[in-house]
Amino acid sequence: MSALCARLSAILLAACLLFTGQALTTPDRAAAADPGYLMAHFIGEGATGQQIYFSHSTDGLNWRDVNGGETTLRSTVGTRGVRDPALVRSPGGDKYWIIATDLCIGCGQNWDTAIYNGSRSLVVWESTDLVTWSEPWLLNVAGAISDGRNAWAPEAIWNPATNDYVLYWATNKPVNGVKKHRIYYAHTRDFRTITTPRIYIERPGTQEIIDTQIVELPAGVGDYRYVRASGDGQITLEGSNSILGTWTNLGNLSGIGLTGSQVEGPMWMKFRDRNEWTLYLDQYASGRGYMPVTTTDPSASGTYRLPASGSYNMGGTKKRHGSILNLTAAEESRMLARWPNTPAKRLQSYNFQDRYVRHADFDVRIDQNIAGPDAQFRLRPGLTGSGTVSFESVNYPGYFVRHSHYDLQLAYNDGTPQFAADATFRQVAGLADSSWSSFQSYNHPDRHIRHYAYQLRLDPITTATARGDATFRVTS
Repeated sequence: MSALCARLSAILLAACLLFTGQALTTPDRAAAADPGYLMAHFIGEGATGQQIYFSHSTDGLNWRDVNGGETTLRSTVGTRGVRDPALVRSPGGDKYWIIATDLCIGCGQNWDTAIYNGSRSLVVWESTDLVTWSEPWLLNVAGAISDGRNAWAPEAIWNPATNDYVLYWATNKPVNGVKKHRIYYAHTRDFRTITTPRIYIERPGTQEIIDTQIVELPAGVGDYRYVRASGDGQITLEGSNSILGTWTNLGNLSGIGLTGSQVEGPMWMKFRDRNEWTLYLDQYASGRGYMPVTTTDPSASGTYRLPASGSYNMGGTKKRHGSILNLTAAEESRMLARWPNTPAKRLQSYNFQDRYVRHADFDVRIDQNIAGPDAQFRLRPGLTGSGTVSFESVNYPGYFVRHSHYDLQLAYNDGTPQFAADATFRQVAGLADSSWSSFQSYNHPDRHIRHYAYQLRLDPITTATARGDATFRVTS
């Protein structure tokens, strides 16, 4: 990689928040005996790689891809791609947000455009249970910054001093014609509205800073309540006793051979069973994704140690710029149940065997010789009822096949009982061939899924033709 390309890559691939500073209520607090960590991240370039992926670990060092290594959330707003996701948990543990960079390199946007005329907005999702997420929305954070050219690498941390979140991110504001990223911040309570942005971190001269992530330390560890790691040519450490107060330079990681020319995107994680932390760093220069460096005192740069060979495993996908949440036992149980590694399947028509069920513009139909992700679904446990199934799209996770006025369409799960009932079916013996399958509506049991003029809908099945139209083979 040329120095210029490396520099451009380093500027953008920014990492996000480990939100350890928000205290959970006692009943929800995870115990050391109930290990579990959730990482939100992206995996690379292109429309597929720049989406939200989840990975899970029981020890914080060995990671397993969730959902078979496929996307768990997909952006349908802005550039329709996201990078640098940050997981945020509310102080009471009753609400969650994912905030991410609105950017899709290679999807109609290149690095030069992204740096000088990128999206000024962040992409935000909201959830009350960590598994059912709202549809995404855009939060314009850089529009109020004079000559602000983009908004990258968002982070957020609960600030008890102001009883709200400090939301911070990097924006390129040219200085004397030279691009320079600074870290800006604003206050928010709902990630829908913010206060006027202000400069949070600025390096001298033309030095840029883009990747910043804060961790809160328990009493008795180090000399500061908060430590932040930033990408500014080094992986620089700073300490403070107040999120918006004065920060003291604590050194960098060059002593263990890691500089900003090799790694970026610092991502904190505290081991739940001991006072030890991992600072994950993205090895962008060698294209290898995250690696962990460990410390017993994040505020002391001399305590960081490189990992021993074979001491960690990042799983099947490359882990890029993300965020780790220490899970409670309840959160872990919900998360693993929601995204089991269920293989993708196709549904083949019985009486038109060269045709498969697929979605097109969110309509559901059968088409010829369709093998791509539009024709792939995961047969999930039904959203309601027992012994039922629901069909989740592979390339639009969170979208399920549901009926509306008996028409079948692909729609986003809004978490309501009505949606669950409309998107739930019973898999029964094929009405035209018992070795195949038919799918009976959960809330209209007198109707089955069938195709008519190649469109899928719910109908009562009373004729031999209809029985053929309502019969499918579930196939890989």
